Amino acid sequence: MAYVSMGEAHRRITDFLSRFYDAISSQDGAALRSLLAVSSNSSLLLSLADALNIFQDWARLVKQADRNSQQLGEILVPHLRCIQSFRIGRFVEAYVAFEKSANAFLQEFRNWETAWAVEAVYVVAHEIRVLAEMADKELSSMGKNPEKLQGAGSFLMKVFGALALGTVHLCRSVIRSIETAKIFDFEEFPSSDKATYMYYTGRLEVYNENFVAADQKLTYALMHCNSQYEANLRMILKYLIPVKLSIGILPKMTLLEKYNLIEYTNVVKALKSGDLRLLRRALQEHEDQFLRTGVYLVLEKLELQVYQRLLKKIHMIQKQKDPSKAHQIKLDLIVKALKWLQVDMDVDEVECIMAILIYKNLIKGYFAHKSKVVVLSKQDPFPKLKGKPVSS
Repeated sequence: MAYVSMGEAHRRITDFLSRFYDAISSQDGAALRSLLAVSSNSSLLLSLADALNIFQDWARLVKQADRNSQQLGEILVPHLRCIQSFRIGRFVEAYVAFEKSANAFLQEFRNWETAWAVEAVYVVAHEIRVLAEMADKELSSMGKNPEKLQGAGSFLMKVFGALALGTVHLCRSVIRSIETAKIFDFEEFPSSDKATYMYYTGRLEVYNENFVAADQKLTYALMHCNSQYEANLRMILKYLIPVKLSIGILPKMTLLEKYNLIEYTNVVKALKSGDLRLLRRALQEHEDQFLRTGVYLVLEKLELQVYQRLLKKIHMIQKQKDPSKAHQIKLDLIVKALKWLQVDMDVDEVECIMAILIYKNLIKGYFAHKSKVVVLSKQDPFPKLKGKPVSS
C-alpha cells in the first residue's frame, strides 16, 4: 500500500460519500451499482479501503454527510466497514458488516417509489453470496462451522419480497445466485423464508406459463404458509387458483368465499357449465384486477376448456335423444347453442374452434368438412387434463 496522507484519506472518503449520495439523489442505478461491488477490487474501492485504514474517525464523516437521512447512514457505516475488512483479508468481518448493510439497503429499496435501483439490488445479492463463500472458507480454516452461506441464502430469499416481478431478468439472476450456492440445504431454512421464495418463484413460473412448475411452487408456498396469516394465504391463492384452473382443477366455492376471492366465482361457474358468455363477462368485470396480478391472459385461455364443456353438454343431451348418433354433432347445433348464450359465431368460426379443440386434444375425433359435422370418438371423447395444461 502506497503512503496516504491524512488529508488525502479524508478527501477519498468524502469523495466516495458524495458519489454515493449523488447516485441516490439522481437515481443513477449504474453509479450506485459500482459503489456496492465490494469484491470487484475496483481502483476506487481499493483506494477507499486504504483511506479508511488511515482515517480512523471516518464514521464521523458519514454522520456529517447523513444529516438529512439516517437510513442511508445505516447502509453506509457497515458498508464501509466491509470494504475496510475485505481489503485486509478479514472476510468473516467483511461478510457480517455487508449483511447488515444489505438488509438496510433492501429496506430502503422498498421505500423508493420506482425500481430504478434494481441492478444495484442484483449486485448486493451477488456480493453477499461471494462474501459468504469467502467467509466460510476462513471459518473452515479456523476449525469453525462455515455458516455464512446459509445466512446469505436467507437474505437472497428476502430479495424476492422487494422486487417487482416486472423485472423478470433480475429475478432470474437472483435465482441463479441462490441455486449456484449449493452448499446450503433449502429445507433447512425457516418455513417463512421457504414459503416466500416459492411464492415469488411460482409467480415467475406463471409469467413464463410453466403451469406445472407454478402449481408445484405455489402449492408448496400455500402448505408452508402460517395458517394464521390469512392475507398471505389469499395472496398465494390469487395466483394458485388460475394455475389450477389451467390444468383442469376447479376450486370449491367455499374456498373462494373464505378468502374473499369472489372475482373467480363466475370463472369457475363458466368452466362447470360451458357458459362462454359468463366467462367473458367475468373477465370484463374484473379486467383491471386480473391485469394487475398478471393472470388475465391465463384466464382468457380458459375459453378452450369452456368450449370443451359446452360440446360435452351438447353430446350428453344428444345421447339422451338419439344414442346411436350421439357421437355426431352438427356445427349448426353448436352455433345455435352459442347464440342462446348470446355469442354470435358463424359456421366457419365454429369449425375453426372445433379444429383447435381436436388439435389441443380437448376432444377426440375428426371433422367431416363436407357434412359440417364433428365426429367424436366413442371412447373417451373428452379427455381430462389430469393436472397438465392444455397442449400448446
